[in-house]
Amino acid sequence: MKSLLLTALLCASASAADAPAKISGFDPAAMDLTAKPCVDFYQYACGGWLKANPIPADQSRWGRFNELAERNKLILRGVLEAAAAAPKDDASRRVGVLYAACMDENAVEAAGLKPLEAEFAAISALASVKDLAPLLARLHRSGINAAFGYGSDQDYKDSTSVIALVDQAGLGLPDRDYYFKDDAKSVELRRAYEWHAARSFGLAGSDPTTAAKEAAAVMRVETALAKASMDRVARRDPMNTYHKMTRAELAALAPEFAWDKYLAAAGGPSWTAVNASAPDFVKGFGALLKETPLDDLKAYLRWHVLSGSQFWLGRAFVDEKFDFYGRRLTGAKELKPRWKRCVELVDGALGEDLGRGYVEKAYPPETKKKMDALVLAVEDALKDDIGGLDWMTPATKAKALAKLAAIGNKVGYPEKWRDYSTVKIDRANLLGSIRSATEFEHLRQLGKIGKPVDRKEWHMTPPTVNAYYNPQMNDINFPAGILQPPFFDPEMPEAVNLGGIGMVIGHELTHGFDDSGRKFDLKGNMEDWWTPEDAKAFEGRAQCFVDQYASYEVLPGVKLNGKLTLGENTADNGGLLVAGLAVDKLGAKENWKGFTPRQLLYLGFSQIWCQNRTEQAARMLAAVDPHSAARERVIGPLSNSAEFAKAFSCKPGDPMVAPKACRVW
Repeated sequence: MKSLLLTALLCASASAADAPAKISGFDPAAMDLTAKPCVDFYQYACGGWLKANPIPADQSRWGRFNELAERNKLILRGVLEAAAAAPKDDASRRVGVLYAACMDENAVEAAGLKPLEAEFAAISALASVKDLAPLLARLHRSGINAAFGYGSDQDYKDSTSVIALVDQAGLGLPDRDYYFKDDAKSVELRRAYEWHAARSFGLAGSDPTTAAKEAAAVMRVETALAKASMDRVARRDPMNTYHKMTRAELAALAPEFAWDKYLAAAGGPSWTAVNASAPDFVKGFGALLKETPLDDLKAYLRWHVLSGSQFWLGRAFVDEKFDFYGRRLTGAKELKPRWKRCVELVDGALGEDLGRGYVEKAYPPETKKKMDALVLAVEDALKDDIGGLDWMTPATKAKALAKLAAIGNKVGYPEKWRDYSTVKIDRANLLGSIRSATEFEHLRQLGKIGKPVDRKEWHMTPPTVNAYYNPQMNDINFPAGILQPPFFDPEMPEAVNLGGIGMVIGHELTHGFDDSGRKFDLKGNMEDWWTPEDAKAFEGRAQCFVDQYASYEVLPGVKLNGKLTLGENTADNGGLLVAGLAVDKLGAKENWKGFTPRQLLYLGFSQIWCQNRTEQAARMLAAVDPHSAARERVIGPLSNSAEFAKAFSCKPGDPMVAPKACRVW
């Protein structure tokens, strides 16, 4: 019966998994030629695209990143449906079975709340705060975001070793500040969150009065945790989040919590050193245990078990969660189709198993070869840039160049695929399968403690449309998912690709030298390798970016946070500059579609940021996203660029020419 149901499910949806349409790189049709490039280059480069691409109903923002992510999902859907129908190995069997279990809405509906009964029973049986520790460890193993986070991390001051990590966590709203802002929209959102919790408790069986009391308790506990949490700007400084201590010192921060019992139940090896990244949060957690009624803590734990599982329960629970987190918080109008949510689930749970199939379909060897060459070209350009800086002393410049030379490059996918063979995927138990994958990852992270750092590990899955720089590894990482049009298109001129993926390469390289990355040395250790003179010069130049981006208003009355976005703005500006240097070094001279190589660079760069978004998403991202809004990611770097002004004959006083150009790298 199960195989027949699986076949029916696959046949009903196979037509949508046909080969996805190709996305173009730079597209002249995406431009608005009625706009003046020296007045509003974002409109000039993206105006046609913005008009032709309204936000789909199941999205809160729609841009070129999203376009590619959706195309990748279609490729992954084909991989998963083929794996579910006829797995070719253990990896494809695992992803195929998990996808099929996720797509079986009838089975999920029939299971009801049974998958959560054991956790709810354990919470109800909690007799005192003294018994909380092993229960919380059990929830953390299952991936429940409650109270605090426990895992592992490289030692900031010894990048060869891995130590335990305790960090702040446990909130249901996007950021600590959501619990305290007193403007009308923030107050309304908190009220909506509490109503959402109450309605969810009601769906889980609580009567209206009890559900309202439980929801109010959740708000009290989360507000206390938020009050103890470090804010996002402070957390950007690695020195604020490194507090190495012994097990006894950790316990002394919150003696109300039975740490020994927690650590024994959490799994992983014993250890002698931990980074308690937010000591005040740990103290606040201890105070919370002392001051909070046990029933409030139980309600809070039930909520996080329920909320963390809600998208994988019956339709009423899914709709309720979407109503708050999708419709109200981000402005999406419709829930994503189930197949999309299931693709995302498998990518998150078994990402490297699924990534194998993606790489076979979408990342041929010749693409990797061309990408490797581009990385080297941009690195060479950054080397020239640093060498020519007039504000840095020779001593610090030499160390910066040594750090650049030591940066590792990881392109496409891991050298060795992760082994998920211990994960138990059950076609008849979706939530149990998710819990097994989550526990696998929890124990994998803890298993690193005390072992040498694996410098070949990836922290993004191959289909991901993103990239990252890791300051502790001192490496740049580009998953195969972003090495596609519009970022990288072998059919496009080199200048267009340098404006797209070349700028992304430069962006990630520059992160090694932004206000946070610069505090780590070439081996990934947190160390001050700057002279006081150079540090002062850097801070002054960085403040220019803080002031520039803090002046940008993304909605009436809503401005960017120049301090929160400083690292990404530094990387955007530096990345575009070195991509331009690479264009010149590679000797691109041929015009294309009537544009010079430098013009193509700036158009290719701008068009990767074409994006429409809802008001709700814009408001939320301004509060929590360390990246600036898409429009400002174009306007800011271009207005600081003398080379851009020259390419489009812009003059001082034009809106696209900053009165005071900012530059660090």
